[in-house]
Amino acid sequence: MEQSTSDRPPLTLWTNILYGVGSIAFGVHLAVLTSALLLFYNQVVGLPAAWVGGAMALTLIFDAICDPLIGEWSDHTRSRWGRRHPFMYASALPTAVAFYFLFDPPIGWTQGHLLIYMAVMLMTVRVLLSLYEIPSSALGPELTLDYDQRTSLMGSRFFFGTLGGAAITVLALQVFLRKDATHPLGLLNRAGYQQTALVASVVIFLSIIISCVGTQRFIGSLVQAPRIRGTWREKFAEVSGTVTNRSFLALTISGIVGAVSAGLRQGLDFYISAYFFELTPAQMSYLAAAALFAAFAGVALAPAVSRRFGKKNSMIGVFFASLFASVAPIAMRLIGFLPPNGTESLFAIVFVFNFFAATLGLCGFIIVSSMMADVVEDAAVSTGQRSEGLLFAANGLISKCVTGVGTFFSGLMLAWVSFPQHATPGQVDPAILHRLGMVFVPIVTMFSAIAIAVLFFYDIDRSTHQRNVEQLENADKPGAEVNVVDERVPASARVS
Repeated sequence: MEQSTSDRPPLTLWTNILYGVGSIAFGVHLAVLTSALLLFYNQVVGLPAAWVGGAMALTLIFDAICDPLIGEWSDHTRSRWGRRHPFMYASALPTAVAFYFLFDPPIGWTQGHLLIYMAVMLMTVRVLLSLYEIPSSALGPELTLDYDQRTSLMGSRFFFGTLGGAAITVLALQVFLRKDATHPLGLLNRAGYQQTALVASVVIFLSIIISCVGTQRFIGSLVQAPRIRGTWREKFAEVSGTVTNRSFLALTISGIVGAVSAGLRQGLDFYISAYFFELTPAQMSYLAAAALFAAFAGVALAPAVSRRFGKKNSMIGVFFASLFASVAPIAMRLIGFLPPNGTESLFAIVFVFNFFAATLGLCGFIIVSSMMADVVEDAAVSTGQRSEGLLFAANGLISKCVTGVGTFFSGLMLAWVSFPQHATPGQVDPAILHRLGMVFVPIVTMFSAIAIAVLFFYDIDRSTHQRNVEQLENADKPGAEVNVVDERVPASARVS
């Protein structure tokens, strides 16, 4: 590393806000894709649910290749705008355009051609958004080295991401997809999805640009890419040393398994709300609005519990509680403990459990991102190279698993229970809905429990992080001896 990271400007509230605003783009994109894409292409366009879920999972394979390449490219880019901002600026306009056309498929095409169209456009959206999201996420560990400040910084990202996702969901359900005389079932209004996509595209563009401009003044104080990258063998040793870090593997494996559970919950969210509980679009918008309050609660809770109990213990505890809150209403309905559909008491119970699940889940994800930021220094001690882009490429891939693998399982689940296309709430066979719930609860619980169990292998605490930071800062001092990474030495045995 050519430049010490200790001379950066202090992390102010305004910096926190400007950095976090950019995550509105990712929050809007994630909310629309997880909640609406499967429903739109299945119930509105008319493609089989298994086809849509399969296409979303296949595009994830392409993502799995592109995201680490983008992260590595960003880590080693040298420009007068630094390592991250050239990618961030370049992504804004094409991402917005591609997102709109994803929800504007041609009319009159065959199912096969529509499936190809959806897959190509989804792949384009994901890659273009990665050009922003991965470098932007990688800025976090560079903006502050402080163990606790990182939790607050990641809290800002998740707050604005949740804000954007909740706002676009409320707007869609209350305005574009609401019931009216022309559209008695607003969720099947094709034009409403196109209007939602148009607004979402504009918001994506503006949030990216605002965050880029707002953080540009910090470029001069950020870590610069090394001039010499070494041989391919040395480069491979560096990358392998980073991605085989024990704590990184724990977070990544846990995140991928947990994303299946999260993808199932989010991919079937509209189905559970509209058909299982028979909530109206207005009531569903209130559930989405609850996420706004959950964002405030989760952002406030994450730094407090992580300071009190440590990041690892806090994250495990809140994820367990969030899992219980997310599946409890469905389980209660299956055993007959809930009021009938259409009653105010039912909606109140679902609302309360959704609020707590969202609050605790958001709190957990904030702490996870902060823990991933701490892996940067832990891996750098072994490899001699800060690889924020590579590490957060994996973190971004986890989020996309929510809309890929998770939604693939959602489509399979709908196909397995024989859920009908163009279904009307209140007219779906109760036996089908019961089978859906009976499959949903144990599968979500199983994947979530496995994901939480893997987190026990994470081994960076406050003292470990401080020791890593001090070792790297001492190495950056003028005249300090810097060890050369020997590719013949295992990454776990290297000390920089």
